[in-house]
Amino acid sequence: MGKDKKFIVELEKFKELEDKIKGIVSEKGFLKKQILILEEALKNKEAELEGLNSKLKALDEERNSVRARVDSLLDLLADINLAK
Repeated sequence: MGKDKKFIVELEKFKELEDKIKGIVSEKGFLKKQILILEEALKNKEAELEGLNSKLKALDEERNSVRARVDSLLDLLADINLAK
């Protein structure tokens, strides 16, 4: 009986080890999927950031253009006031 009991204990330990390994393998698969999802999200955010940076650059250029036009108009107004 002692050998049978020892064998059953060893089988239980082996089953525990097998379950742990299966759990680790399963978690590794889950984490790989999560990594792929996060990498895709990062790519999307980087593309969004690039687009927003382009828009910001265009808006800065437009602001500078408007500022130059306003300065030009103010100069014209100053010239009119001096001509009086």
